[in-house]
Amino acid sequence: MTEYLTDKPSNRHAVSMSSLVIQTSFLGDTVLTTPLIAELARRGPVDVVTTPASAGLLRNHPGVRSVIPYDKRRADRGLIGFLRMVKRLRAFRYDSAYLAQGSVRSGALALAAGIRRRAGFATSAGKCFYNVKVEYFEDLHHAARLLRLASPVLEPATDLRPRLYPGIPERGAVDRLLAFHDVHDDGPPLVALAPASVWATKKWPYYAELARELAGRARIVVLGSADDAPLADEVRMAGGDAAFSAAGALTLLGSAELIRRCHLLVTNDSAPQHLASAVNTPTIAIFGPTVPEFGFGPLAEPSATMGVSPQVLACRPCDRHGPRRCPLRHWKCMRDITARDVAARVFDILSVA
Repeated sequence: MTEYLTDKPSNRHAVSMSSLVIQTSFLGDTVLTTPLIAELARRGPVDVVTTPASAGLLRNHPGVRSVIPYDKRRADRGLIGFLRMVKRLRAFRYDSAYLAQGSVRSGALALAAGIRRRAGFATSAGKCFYNVKVEYFEDLHHAARLLRLASPVLEPATDLRPRLYPGIPERGAVDRLLAFHDVHDDGPPLVALAPASVWATKKWPYYAELARELAGRARIVVLGSADDAPLADEVRMAGGDAAFSAAGALTLLGSAELIRRCHLLVTNDSAPQHLASAVNTPTIAIFGPTVPEFGFGPLAEPSATMGVSPQVLACRPCDRHGPRRCPLRHWKCMRDITARDVAARVFDILSVA
């Protein structure tokens, strides 16, 4: 029998229950799953199946008993990898599974692992494997949508901000990085720029110009992976002596710790804004083909989003994630946001932060 969650609270979790959260989507999605994890941890032990790339983000999380990496595209790909994961999960005898990532594979994994109660969104591709189907509300932030998998009733004061927990290794790595670049607490404000994105059309093209605008009034650190180093170096050079690059220098959790030390982050609609939400660093998120109304805006305070109004540019939004190329070939949604306008917003937030 399929159970449809309503807005009636339940006391079914009065006893300790073991939970499995399956979240094998993007880095930002893993971060936004942490409020769900925290809620489930109040009921009993929580394990999380996630990608190898995301696994490190959950290190030190007090609500997570165990992180189970599922390398679905490499080491665990195909039927053999699937069955190996099923065998591993069956040993834990979970009471409930929460399908934070709604693919057919994830749903089938929960069913094959023998988990009797499987909760997911009624709109997900894998919904045929769920026996608890939760309505997907387009007008909610995605952190709230995910939290509703466990708590369909959200109080107005519910704290949706995600949490990450950098530890001693991450704090030490950031200490050394900042000392090497002579960054001190009593110096100019430290502003992080995150110019990269896995979605090509989400990359705002004027980070180098923004670095030049900020150079006289802030220290600049450019974030990214090792693969982003060429782009980060371009932005760093534009910022002159006031800028340095941390691309490839830190783990993801280390990057979260570095962002925590910053006065402000400027980022695309991509993973760094969610890292900033998790450590409560003020954020300016630049949206182009997507819009904050999809539910993936920043949750830190204070924060702001910037984008060309859909009333001015009728083609916005054009995609849930960001197409490889602008369908109309003009890319005005990003090109029409100037470095001077973003810099003005940076200085506004710095003046009140």
